[in-house]
Amino acid sequence: MNESKIITANNEYKKWIADVKRLIKSTQIKASVAVNEEMLELYWSIGHDISEKQLDSKYGSKFFETLTAEIRKDFPNTQGFSERNLRYMKQFYIFYKDILHQLGAEFESRIFTIPWRHHIEIFTRSKSTEEALFFIEKTKQNGWSRAMLINMMDTKIFETRGNTVNNFSLTLPKEDSECAKQILQDSYKLDFLTLREEYEEKDLHKALEQNITQFLLKLGKGFAYVGSHVPFVVNGDEFECDLLFYNLKLRRYIVVELKVVKFEPEFVSKLNFYCNAVNHLMKEKIDKDTIGLLICKEKNDVVAQWTVEKSNEPIGISTYELASIIPQAKDILPDTKDIEKSLLTEETDR
Repeated sequence: MNESKIITANNEYKKWIADVKRLIKSTQIKASVAVNEEMLELYWSIGHDISEKQLDSKYGSKFFETLTAEIRKDFPNTQGFSERNLRYMKQFYIFYKDILHQLGAEFESRIFTIPWRHHIEIFTRSKSTEEALFFIEKTKQNGWSRAMLINMMDTKIFETRGNTVNNFSLTLPKEDSECAKQILQDSYKLDFLTLREEYEEKDLHKALEQNITQFLLKLGKGFAYVGSHVPFVVNGDEFECDLLFYNLKLRRYIVVELKVVKFEPEFVSKLNFYCNAVNHLMKEKIDKDTIGLLICKEKNDVVAQWTVEKSNEPIGISTYELASIIPQAKDILPDTKDIEKSLLTEETDR
């Protein structure tokens, strides 16, 4: 055995070189972050000058083209100063300038810590600085790639920030878990439905079937309707789930069970079975494991969380809200005794 092989086989050396490699990687990351911060500060400064000095208005339609040419003449190998990117710098400054004083000393640590291409997606698509800051923080917390950021923005997670009670972090890979948490909502506003008092599950189910397009819009982007009362035959026994969807972003079937009462732990057992049934009978190789979504009239979050923590299947528990309830007919129309009493009163008054 030659000397280099003897060295690399040594356990103490292996441990030391592993530490060295981790240190190099950590230093590279820190250097990358530092470079990114300096670049964003430069872009902010350029955007500030273009906006505050109104340079594009002052020098006309050829301003950005001329500026790009001037920079490239002296810095031919430097990237990031195209006409389009210079316009983005101006937009970057204009978008965030109003919160500069609001954030104060935190401004740079909040804004200048994610890659430029991420920023472009955020400030060109966000409707407010609140939304933009939300996605900046989520990107930092979860280490989102640009593709993942785009995907999460498409799911409208800012509008539906209240997450359903779930066990996704225990049952799904990290990236899928985050995506599923953001896609499924804590509460679904079924304001397109009108039901009578004392309605039952079959009434809610039928109403959703009849308004499936509106329900799909409430579920969010990426949902496709598979069917209602979808049957499963397991070794001769027949079962059926309430509603079945497929989410194109998650690449998973979503089994939806409806309950017009408060959540009970035993509801999850049946949903677990339906998820398993879909996995065995319907899921193809390209599909990932099925997610179950239980939508109840109300829930105790602690009871719900403790229940799903023991489930082996990915389960979410949400609630629903109705905009209006029609009173029962007996509450609208007087009964026979009331009519007779009214007639007697009229006779007496004559």
